[in-house]
Amino acid sequence: MPARTAAELVKRARDEVTAAATPNLFLDRLETGDVPRGRLVWLAGEEYHIVGSDRRSFALLASRYPEPPAGDFFLELAQGEGQALGLLQDFTAALGLSEEDLKRYEPRPLAQAYPAYVAQRAAFGTAAEVALAMLANLEEWGTYCARVAEALRSQYGFSEEAVGFFRFFSESPPGFADRATAVVAAGLESGDDPESIFRAARMLHAYETEFWNSLVGK
Repeated sequence: MPARTAAELVKRARDEVTAAATPNLFLDRLETGDVPRGRLVWLAGEEYHIVGSDRRSFALLASRYPEPPAGDFFLELAQGEGQALGLLQDFTAALGLSEEDLKRYEPRPLAQAYPAYVAQRAAFGTAAEVALAMLANLEEWGTYCARVAEALRSQYGFSEEAVGFFRFFSESPPGFADRATAVVAAGLESGDDPESIFRAARMLHAYETEFWNSLVGK
């Protein structure tokens, strides 16, 4: 039965993400120390481009949907991405990378499909689409970030400060789920198509999977 309320749509999207989950080979190898240190440069470089893009996408959504609950929600997300960029510098510095190195890094196309889709929805989609997509994928993303932080500490000897970027994303901000659900509810009340909202969550999960797969390499 199609979801008729925001809570139903959130549950459906979360169930879909759980059902579509596949083994994360990059993290499996990271946790055994089998990812070459040079591949960590890929992780840093891709995240540099992703976080910068997402920050702009959330700022765009805040300007397109300035009224509550969407305006405050996306503004907080944009600010969070700005904070994350600062934390990423600690990781990149531990890798011996400068800001210029990050700017010169050549992104891998499939690794950037995730922020490209967020940017597309930010420009042409609805607030509810992006809110549900972020909410439905948040738990998996947070779990992956926690695994990265622990693996970098135990297998590669990084300091706690150096893995702060991944710790930051390993836990959702207080009240995030309620605020995201409120944005979805507002979208449904204004006539947004539930199937379009749900599709965004499914698509974003597929693109996140491609991000991790791209780090495995050949």
